[in-house]
Amino acid sequence: MPFIALAIGIVLAGIDQLIKYLVITHLKPVGTVKVLGDVFKLTYVENRGVAFGMFQGMQWLFIVLTIILLAGIVIYMFVKRPDSKFFYITVALVVGGGIGNLIDRIAYNYVVDYLSLSFFPPVCNFADYCITVGVILFAVYLLFFADKKKGTAHD
Repeated sequence: MPFIALAIGIVLAGIDQLIKYLVITHLKPVGTVKVLGDVFKLTYVENRGVAFGMFQGMQWLFIVLTIILLAGIVIYMFVKRPDSKFFYITVALVVGGGIGNLIDRIAYNYVVDYLSLSFFPPVCNFADYCITVGVILFAVYLLFFADKKKGTAHD
């Protein structure tokens, strides 16, 4: 399962990069495109910080922290090899999103964001949503599926 989770994470990162290529090529020149009126727009943003644009200009710190966190997750996954498919889904999402945004930070010195919802102020991207969903599902896994006594999990 660890290899499958890692492969899915890499595929998700590839999807993220393909979308960002299309965003840079087609959306960047126009800036914003309304998809569902003012509720959902595609808006090109160069995010030089982290969530909500905080901590601007600290790209090397984010690169190092992302590499350390991703390495820790991957090492844990291969060493502990939890029995839960649910765990591996969370890892695939977090790793895929982490790699997608890491590529941006290294290649451009910023993260390409483009998904703008009127009821959620920051502009985000596919990788951000992978990470967010992955972390939420990981919390669900820890709260409801992880067997704390044996260090294993049940599906």
